[in-house]
Amino acid sequence: MWEAREGRCGRRQRALLCCVLVAAWEAAWGQLRYSVPEELPKGSFVGDVAKDLALQPAALRDRGARILDRGRTRYFALHANSGHLVTAERLDREQLCEGVQRCVLRCEVIVEGEMKVYEIEVEITDINDNAPSFNEVQIDESMSEVTAPGSRFPLAEAHDPDVGMNSLQSYDLSGDEHFSLSVQAGADGTKRPELVLAKALDREEAAFHELVLRASDGGEPARTGTARIRVSVLDANDNAPVFSQAVYAVRVPEDVAVGSTLLTLTATDTDDGMNANVKFSWQKISTKASKMFYLDPETGSIRLVRSLDFEEGDSYELQVQARDGGGLFDTAIVSISVTDVNDNAPELTVSSALSEISEDAPSGTVVALLHVQDRDSGANGEVRCSLVGDVPFRLRSSVGSYYSVVTARELDREEVSEYNVTVRAADGGSPSLRSSAVLALRVLDVNDNAPVFAEARYSARLAENNAEGALVLTVRAWDADWGQNARVRYRLAEGRVRGAPLSSYVSVQAETGALYALRSFDYEEVREVGLWVRAEDGGAPALSSNVSVRLLIVDENDNAPQVLYPPAAAPGAGWTGVELAPRSAEPGALVAKVVAVDADAGQNAWLSYELAKATEPGLFRVGLHSGEVRTARSPLARDAPRHSLVVVVKDQGRPALSATATLTVVLAESVAELLSELGSAAAPAEPAGSLTRWLVLAVAAVSCLFLAFLLLLLALRLRRWRRSQLLPPASGALRGVPASHFVGIDGVRAFLHSYSHEVSLTADSRKSQRRWAADSCCNTLPARPPPDKAAPLLGDDAAGARGAQPDALPNQK
Repeated sequence: MWEAREGRCGRRQRALLCCVLVAAWEAAWGQLRYSVPEELPKGSFVGDVAKDLALQPAALRDRGARILDRGRTRYFALHANSGHLVTAERLDREQLCEGVQRCVLRCEVIVEGEMKVYEIEVEITDINDNAPSFNEVQIDESMSEVTAPGSRFPLAEAHDPDVGMNSLQSYDLSGDEHFSLSVQAGADGTKRPELVLAKALDREEAAFHELVLRASDGGEPARTGTARIRVSVLDANDNAPVFSQAVYAVRVPEDVAVGSTLLTLTATDTDDGMNANVKFSWQKISTKASKMFYLDPETGSIRLVRSLDFEEGDSYELQVQARDGGGLFDTAIVSISVTDVNDNAPELTVSSALSEISEDAPSGTVVALLHVQDRDSGANGEVRCSLVGDVPFRLRSSVGSYYSVVTARELDREEVSEYNVTVRAADGGSPSLRSSAVLALRVLDVNDNAPVFAEARYSARLAENNAEGALVLTVRAWDADWGQNARVRYRLAEGRVRGAPLSSYVSVQAETGALYALRSFDYEEVREVGLWVRAEDGGAPALSSNVSVRLLIVDENDNAPQVLYPPAAAPGAGWTGVELAPRSAEPGALVAKVVAVDADAGQNAWLSYELAKATEPGLFRVGLHSGEVRTARSPLARDAPRHSLVVVVKDQGRPALSATATLTVVLAESVAELLSELGSAAAPAEPAGSLTRWLVLAVAAVSCLFLAFLLLLLALRLRRWRRSQLLPPASGALRGVPASHFVGIDGVRAFLHSYSHEVSLTADSRKSQRRWAADSCCNTLPARPPPDKAAPLLGDDAAGARGAQPDALPNQK
């Protein structure tokens, strides 16, 4: 007993393991299967997609899982939070899958983050929600009273849209002992009821017989449907109608026009009168077919009343009955096959697509997922997909009818920044039908391009003595990238010029690339500056490139020529630049050479020599470019022995700068004669120096005397002013002298002249003469005695002096 129980447990575990393995295999291959009964309310649980895909609900939501919408009715929905698949509406199996034994609905879940599509199959299981039903609830049958017992008459079949045990399972007949029921099983499993005459009829006994035909399904509880049968007993009818064919088969294209006659049935009856009047009717026809075909009861023609669609139904099998007026009949089968016409273009649906992709995406990156289908069949439904144009993408077949658009190579945004990828689907019909979808894809930039300078190298010329901050040149670099990756900034590479940092000489503007001089350049110090400018973009990491810049300093004529020979004479150094020229020298003989240099360069340093001044102009000449002093003619005896030459040295700048050199040329035959000449010329130099010294001393002496005289005058003035302050105002001695005679230097001088006198002395010292200068007295001191008394200083003596003046002149002499 325990062994049997262990055996059952082992079988259950193996069965469970098989189910798990099958589910895992199906999930790995992107296919999930669920089963739900029909007629569930909206929102009913179908399956746990997140669990079956081994994903957390949050991960499923983050990766953008959703049900693909193809423009058809959506029967299911996916809950983003729980990852559950639920019904989107009430499902009716009979409406969705009429005539199909196994009803399977398919949907597809796409996970955007993985660019994967998972197919989901949901089987809708049947419930017993439909009872069997007859097309006609009242069936009229006619039989001749001579009909032999055992004769069979086919009855209309009941229809139950359910399947399995819920479908039609049995018939039973009630109501009359003359008839019984026989059910025949068809090759396709259908059950065909037949009415069997069990007992001979007698019209005189009963003209009508009422029967009830009941159809039952196998559901729990069982459902039934009934039809009432009325059998009319007729007089004898010898011949039944006969169809010309037992089976009528016709093939029609699906695009046949509505109203067209598909075929005409023919049945003949050899009787006469009413017994030969044949009527046609449907013996067995589906609900769908009854809406598409019409049978003319009189002519037997079958017409199309609704458009055919191969995709909805490719064949129809109908049973037709021909019955005469006597109640005899015959049946035939009509098989209508619908041939496909290429009337459906391929349906191309973009299930998922990227709107942008990085240019460094590896080859094989999925950018779009497309689904293609064609509702036609055969060659008309075979679809070929292709990409239009030369694009760096290719199609790759995916699961089922899916195609992936993947990159065929690495993209380059700098070549093409946007793509409009056209996917074309064409079927195999003739003519072929096509459809297309356009994928708009923008390529995102990656910093894969370094800045590129407009020139391979730059050079500029800058005149020396430039202003500080002068613009030298501008470098330009472009970056083929976009946005921040294309923003270029400039900077100088490290370097040194004459031991100083390069940044102290020049600078570059980071945004514009303008190069500026930070100091004034001197060509004589710096003739050329070589530097590197780096252009760097704004990417991460940043890319850069360098360019060399050569800055040439252009010389300006800012240096005058410098005479090296003859050297300039220092003060008190005696003669310098003395050259000897023999008196016997021939014309053109080299006497001396003026040597000069110019610190400038080029034309500014080209020197020319010119004789500006000479003691004897025609005796010497100077080479224009060599500076050589040569004799222009032979010296003559009348020529002075010593000559002074002034040579002007000029450069070729604009304006030209110059310097002078002075040469002394002595015409002598020997060095002794040269020294003798130089000595004789130097002797007079000493008196000239002494004379200068005496002149300086004389000027100093005169200045001192003048200063002493001024001091004396000042002292006299002070003295007289003091005396004037000490004497009483009524002093008679000076009463007659005006006060103005004692004011200032001019007053002193006038006073002295007014009272000047001469004294002559003889050998006898006791005899003397004093004489007054009358002119001075009269001119400078007019006599103005006061009215009360005469001036005691003048009196008679003054008059006598005026009279004796002529006599005194000889004595004075």
